[in-house]
Amino acid sequence: MTVEALSPEQVASFHRDGFLVVEGGLVSEPALERLRERYELLFDREYETGIAPDEVNWVRGRDPEDRTRQLCNGWRSDNVVAAQVLHERTGRLGAQLSDWSGVRMLQDNVLWKPPGTKAIGFHQDASYAGYLVPPVMLTCWLSLHETTADAGPIEYVRGSHTWPVTPPERSQFHAPEDWLAPARASAPNGEELDTVPVVVKAGGGSFHHGLCWHGSAPNTNASVARMALVSHLVPADARFHHERADLIYSRYRKRGDLSLDESFFPVVWHETGYRTPWLAELPAID
Repeated sequence: MTVEALSPEQVASFHRDGFLVVEGGLVSEPALERLRERYELLFDREYETGIAPDEVNWVRGRDPEDRTRQLCNGWRSDNVVAAQVLHERTGRLGAQLSDWSGVRMLQDNVLWKPPGTKAIGFHQDASYAGYLVPPVMLTCWLSLHETTADAGPIEYVRGSHTWPVTPPERSQFHAPEDWLAPARASAPNGEELDTVPVVVKAGGGSFHHGLCWHGSAPNTNASVARMALVSHLVPADARFHHERADLIYSRYRKRGDLSLDESFFPVVWHETGYRTPWLAELPAID
């Protein structure tokens, strides 16, 4: 069964730790296999909609095999991926944790981490959100496989959502030798990092606060080719900053209009019952 609401204890845990692990039920059983199949096509650059993702950080034959494979905004390229990352359930649970009246999609990540792939450096998602008002974010991480601690799942630093925002170190993101270094350098008074890997069933995952430090270690498990799907969510009333710009995503800012266009940043859930109308055209996956 899928998780449709969170308990008060789970919400309190999220606010205490900066993240919440949900063992299963965030992705329906029928959706899991369909999503895994779409990964093969996406990373072979076969785009169902004819539109490429906003960022393609790994290309077969171009990039080393030991790099984590990543696409940003795969939902623009594939309707099955879109149906999952834009699911009303994800928005509703995210709103419950963040206490937002509505939730909008900012960006997704399609992640594939075969055995032997290297780390993703620790970072704060909200450190990339300075081009938005407010510059806040909530992230949902979904695993399409059962995870183990040695397969390089997402890993959190407990309590780090209370630390100040730190400008991102983009050069330390893909395949760093010391993936914990940015978090260690940002820890108040040099405190020791309390890291927690997300070990869940297929269809389980986690939510984390935009300031919670996280990343992933190398996948040293020879039998787990870990696939994960990420939704970066923002408040429904978020807007573009009038001066600050993002190199990629500010291309969607209209002249003289700071609103987030629902063609590119759809509202996935709102307490009024509103959802961006075109979401009804996506395939049913549950």
